[in-house]
Amino acid sequence: MQGLFITFEGGEGAGKSTQIQYLAETLRASGHDVVLTREPGGSPGAEAVRHVLLSGAAEEFGVRMEAILFAAARSDHVEELIRPAVAAGKTVLCDRFMDSSRVYQGVTGNLEPDFVNTLERVAINGMVPDLTIILDLPAEVGLARARARAASDAPDRYEKEALAIHEKRREAFLEIAAREPQRCKVVDGNQPADAIAMAIQRLVRELDEKQRSDNHNARVVPS
Repeated sequence: MQGLFITFEGGEGAGKSTQIQYLAETLRASGHDVVLTREPGGSPGAEAVRHVLLSGAAEEFGVRMEAILFAAARSDHVEELIRPAVAAGKTVLCDRFMDSSRVYQGVTGNLEPDFVNTLERVAINGMVPDLTIILDLPAEVGLARARARAASDAPDRYEKEALAIHEKRREAFLEIAAREPQRCKVVDGNQPADAIAMAIQRLVRELDEKQRSDNHNARVVPS
């Protein structure tokens, strides 16, 4: 049976990493073969690009070059890890994917929509998530969390940006969810972690049941 591809999106400090771990534990306990991954990164080639992007080393070359690097890393990630895992029936949970590029390089990077769309189409090569969970909370709250978490380290390329930019990204994620309600589900990230986890588990359970139903119906031969 075909596996599932689930992505997590949201601003800095939204709690994606924590919730992915919770979901992975729950799915494994119920018998799913789960693969955890992230962007940028996730495959050897993409991980090599990750440090360049998050350290800000590519920043001087402009947002267009950053977008191209993200797309190159994503293409490697898709073909080397995500697509084979899903084809093998595994459930892939990914911390960020194509929607982050739409928001970070497209909306707040002011890149032309046609350019962003073309990069996305080439990078994902048809590998659209079955479900995208958008963890939503005020940018001020998320940014404070992210900075507290990384208090011993210098802020990365994105954490050091102004609050207004982070709030604009929050709005952009919500706009994507409004445009693609079948794929994208918004979960309130400003509630207790266990409540968030339960909401996410419900969404994934509904997706799993739908896939099983679709697979069953596809096997039924009309009399």
